[in-house]
Amino acid sequence: MIPPAAPPSDDRGPAPGLLGCQVPLEEYAVLGDGHTAALVSRRGSVDWLCLPRFDSDACFAALLGTPEHGRWLLTVRDATEVTRRYRRDSFVLETTYRSARGTAVATEAMPLGDGRADIVRRVECTDGEVEVEHEWVVRFGYGAVVPWVRHDTDADGCDSIRAVAGPDSVVLRGDRLPQADDHRHRDRFTLHAGESVELSMTWVHSWEPVPPRLSVPDRVDATAVAWGAWARGCTYDGPYREAVIRSLLVLRMLSDVTTGGIVAAPTTSLPETFGGERNWDYRYCWLRDAALTLEALLEQGFRDEATQWRDWLERAVAGEPEDLQIMYRLDGSRRLPETRLDHLPGYAGSRPVRLGNDAVGQVQHDVLGEVMSALAMARDTGLSETAGSWSLQRRLVDDLAAAWHEPDRGIWEVRGRPQHFTHSKIMAWAALDRAVHAVETHDLPGPVERWRQVRQDIRDDVLAHGWDAERGTFVQHYGATHTDASLLQLVHVGFLPADGPHVRGTVAAIREELEVAPGLLLRYRTSRTDDGLAGAEAPFLACSFWLADALARGDDVAGAAQVLDAVVPLANDVGLLAEQYDPWERRMAGNVPQALSHLALVRAAHSHRLAVARAEATTVAGAR
Repeated sequence: MIPPAAPPSDDRGPAPGLLGCQVPLEEYAVLGDGHTAALVSRRGSVDWLCLPRFDSDACFAALLGTPEHGRWLLTVRDATEVTRRYRRDSFVLETTYRSARGTAVATEAMPLGDGRADIVRRVECTDGEVEVEHEWVVRFGYGAVVPWVRHDTDADGCDSIRAVAGPDSVVLRGDRLPQADDHRHRDRFTLHAGESVELSMTWVHSWEPVPPRLSVPDRVDATAVAWGAWARGCTYDGPYREAVIRSLLVLRMLSDVTTGGIVAAPTTSLPETFGGERNWDYRYCWLRDAALTLEALLEQGFRDEATQWRDWLERAVAGEPEDLQIMYRLDGSRRLPETRLDHLPGYAGSRPVRLGNDAVGQVQHDVLGEVMSALAMARDTGLSETAGSWSLQRRLVDDLAAAWHEPDRGIWEVRGRPQHFTHSKIMAWAALDRAVHAVETHDLPGPVERWRQVRQDIRDDVLAHGWDAERGTFVQHYGATHTDASLLQLVHVGFLPADGPHVRGTVAAIREELEVAPGLLLRYRTSRTDDGLAGAEAPFLACSFWLADALARGDDVAGAAQVLDAVVPLANDVGLLAEQYDPWERRMAGNVPQALSHLALVRAAHSHRLAVARAEATTVAGAR
């Protein structure tokens, strides 16, 4: 892909020099255990880890600062070549280091299925000799708290190092432990061909005994097998299959296996603009993102996740309909006050570093549309409603039927003034449409005549106020003359035919206004949208996949393939996508890995595969 010579003046990428010595985001791989995730750099530094859950405090926070804020480095010194891969369809990471003197392979994972919060790491010299560097710097409280550390001997007679602060502790065990050196632990040693070293770190409440040491190779193998078994449930068979499988694995990794909550990303405050203020905490469960994730999983044959998430939703949103939030914590709790971590300098100097998210209190009328669409798909694939689940949906739909005409903050959670966002109205229409469908198709009780009327009222309102007849496109909000990439989603919910003039005109206008490199779209022009923030941002990857999806649903197979061919390769070497991609600096931006980017890839590839099948069927029919 050839980027433009320069970005538009109002949407310029990161300023040169801001990254400094910060590791580029595309250099990170992710390890996950279904409760939390770690980001490990190409050079073997675990720079981000929250234990024991995604939304817990970080004990390694170098990602948002320096090694002094916590990291776990295990690497081969003087390596001249570093390559890595995941072992088959898993999150077992294998990194090969080659130096002038030898070769080594590092294998690391967060084991699944044994009820522990661990990272296990193994380095084996496979040729010649290598010098290994090991540094363990634990800082609880997002890098703010230096723990008490002591060497100990566990019940198995193995040496260990335990770091304790408040309720948290982590225990490091292994064949060779580092030595204390000025509030950190360091070691450097040589491995010869055939030699290896194994290490494990376990989180445990500070008042609990240390659990027994377990076999690292056995746990790694079992973890690879478990991930692979889950991936084999995928029904997708078409172009971009490798990217689809990896994206589905990311979505599963971001889903808490206990509660059913699905986080938007495992990180906080990775900037949309390097050096800017567009830095958000994504370690929570957005109803919108989770519902879209559910649809992507259901389309590929994963039904158990639908049941678990529906049950999580029922627990999380219990209460009065007007108290519905757009996001919740993993366990369904509601309090997400936005605070700032002033002790952290931020990734590439991007401040503030945020915890929590003030958008939790926003009104976003589109959210119920995504939720009802996902639950409708689940019903259509055989998921039965519980006694409480349909009652909850009825109450939420009735509340939206009375409030849809009010302005809101929209899908992008603008911090400027509320608007009548066209996308929000279309998704409100979708919520009513799915409720009507539930009554008509599944014989569920509900005031279907009233819902039909409200559905028609919303449609008439959107066509009257959200459509610019002169330009032949839908607009971002009522009274606007510009577009918004979220409008591409109108084809997902069937508001209008995907091959009709309204959709084609809107797609063309969006590409004209927002496509800044082949296949890469901005969400909107920050110069024309009152989002309440300074600065600009890079193209938003989900929007690119929405474009491919819209083209495919409109049977533009070649156009969809062109977009996918431009955007799918922007994943890093292990298949991960961030929130955004800067085509001018050729680097990722925003939180990573981002569920919305990966789920949009899956759905776009799915729609493209169906479009190819339709085209082939038409060709065969014509030949007859």
